[in-house]
Amino acid sequence: MAILTVRNVPDEVHRALRLRAAIHGRSTEAEVRDILENAVKPEQRMRMGDALAEIGRQSGLSNDDFEGLDQLRDKAPAEPLRFE
Repeated sequence: MAILTVRNVPDEVHRALRLRAAIHGRSTEAEVRDILENAVKPEQRMRMGDALAEIGRQSGLSNDDFEGLDQLRDKAPAEPLRFE
């Protein structure tokens, strides 16, 4: 794990961190780790399927469009690659 040193933290900020840590029943260091983790991680992880569905909605694609693409798709099984 990495070590992070923060210098010149104002006294009132340090006091507020200590108080907040005490309220949550942990050390000041653990409280700072929790604050940093919550500040940088996304609220909800973006899932690939959700992202693709949103792109489809934004571009105005419908189920009929996908049915048309499915009819045009080559349904023959793919030939395996040969490394000779």
